[in-house]
Amino acid sequence: MIFSPFLPHGCGRKDIRSLAKNLDDQIVSLFGHDTQIDLLGFSMGGLISRVWLQEMLGYRRTMRFFSVGCPHQGTLTAQCVPYNLFPGIAEMKLGSDFLKSLNNSSNYLKEINCRSYFCYCDLMVFPGFRAILPFGSSKSIQVFSHKSLIKNSKAIDLISADILEGTGLKS
Repeated sequence: MIFSPFLPHGCGRKDIRSLAKNLDDQIVSLFGHDTQIDLLGFSMGGLISRVWLQEMLGYRRTMRFFSVGCPHQGTLTAQCVPYNLFPGIAEMKLGSDFLKSLNNSSNYLKEINCRSYFCYCDLMVFPGFRAILPFGSSKSIQVFSHKSLIKNSKAIDLISADILEGTGLKS
């Protein structure tokens, strides 16, 4: 089963931890408390996923985490965004308290198979290499924009093949 949660963030007006709580509510509602899952997070969704994995103990039931174009180490794009207007974006600033807290508890990620995907031309997660998780493998995808990481057929084929790896299914 594939589940795509609905987590409206109002263009970054909601903080990431409250969105992670919404993610937890949806996962528990659909899968209960014990079902093992794989998780894919794109962009801000990767940080929402990390909060769920690390702070809400989602790592205990997650086998694999696929992070696509997520500013795990912050992004220069968020530097001038005021927290009081757009907390979800401001939390992605380089060196933010939010990212420091998340990275200080990142050892939980060692418990699962983590994979990061990024592109060097990403202007949303800038520079692009800041989209790499502290653990697991990483792959640069040769596309020309943030959105292309989930829209371009080359990116879709690569990520799909990795997701289906070991399942006996083909993309």
